Amino acid sequence: MDANEKTDKIIEARMKLKRRFEEKMAQTPSMTDEKPRGSGPINRHGMPAVPVGQTVTTKWPVLDLGYQPAIPLDKWQLNIDGEVNNPVRLKWEDLMELPQVEDTSDFHCVTTWSRLDVPWVGVRFMDLAALVDPKGTATHVMCYGYDGYSTNVSLEEALKPDVLLVHTADGQPLTREHGGPLRMITPQLYAWKGSKWIKRIEFLTKNQLGFWEERGYSNTAYPWRNDRYS
Repeated sequence: MDANEKTDKIIEARMKLKRRFEEKMAQTPSMTDEKPRGSGPINRHGMPAVPVGQTVTTKWPVLDLGYQPAIPLDKWQLNIDGEVNNPVRLKWEDLMELPQVEDTSDFHCVTTWSRLDVPWVGVRFMDLAALVDPKGTATHVMCYGYDGYSTNVSLEEALKPDVLLVHTADGQPLTREHGGPLRMITPQLYAWKGSKWIKRIEFLTKNQLGFWEERGYSNTAYPWRNDRYS
């Protein structure tokens, strides 16, 4: 199968997934909230640019569990498995052969700072999901990092088109301190829902708690509802 055939197959599977989850995605708070809390101009999702309780910064503070793993690209891999029909193990070159997306979105940290209009390059989560073909019983994913981190995300949030696994930020390869070589971003949720140094995505049949969720953070993490803690 050549590159064009692979891309066509992913696009076909992507559209199938979109049809399957579009109603659930449309019902999420970031799409339907009539009174989102925040300030500033309205963003492309219809939300105030700065969620309630957030302060805009041009800096990018570093937050981690006290360990920043160094993963050479020739040793890096991403496993996608669980409740799927076609589990895969991607090497770096496999990832780079997938459709690459350039997007600009905002980054909201639960510790009350936001970076706006960050330019990213990476692969849509939806395209990775299309690659593995989630079973009809799949409802959530658990994302795991090389640092031992984990976080849970519902599929109706993870499949939104601006949820990416990014390798480039601000025009430069993603640095180790910010989760390079690859991290997940979740622009419509607080940023802890996007694992740094991501190494595995497990599709689940029900919700499970991740690292911070087990320690009292919210399962859902909607910034415009100040949804920080459970």
